[in-house]
Amino acid sequence: MNIEQLKNELPDYAKDIKLNLSSVLSEAGSADLDQKQINSIALASAYATRNTEVITAATNQAGENLSPDEINATKAAATIMAMNNIYYRFTHSMTDQAYSSMPAKLRMNIMVNPGVDKIIFELSSLAVSAINGCGMCMNAHAAQLEKAGISKLAIQSTIRIASVIYATAIGTEIK
Repeated sequence: MNIEQLKNELPDYAKDIKLNLSSVLSEAGSADLDQKQINSIALASAYATRNTEVITAATNQAGENLSPDEINATKAAATIMAMNNIYYRFTHSMTDQAYSSMPAKLRMNIMVNPGVDKIIFELSSLAVSAINGCGMCMNAHAAQLEKAGISKLAIQSTIRIASVIYATAIGTEIK
């Protein structure tokens, strides 16, 4: 299955999602991102949805211009964020500030050296953090990206991709 087939299988009630899916997965529809970044963000977002149809379609699209190492990095972003988003959402949500001052004691070496372009890894991590609803992580990744010279428009485009991929997963599950 590819993105076009996935889009065509979405029911009529998901017409807006179909249109948005076509838009956000293109450079014209995702301002300040290149196609490699778009595909990486979409693939990491697909992994975060855990929807096999969406993962298959995003993998097929990503295979067109992502190397095996870059695909592995999107998997790493999705899995490390699965852990970090839960942990940091907990520490940030607790009224007892003692939790946020405790060391995490969780290995996160992939964050420092993802083995691929750090910007792509951060964009993918931001997208997954948005899907997982961790505000603390979203703020941290956005700050890192802005520090690296990534525009707010590119950050917004990243979140738009994540939101449409997530909505596509929901649309395929409830059809």
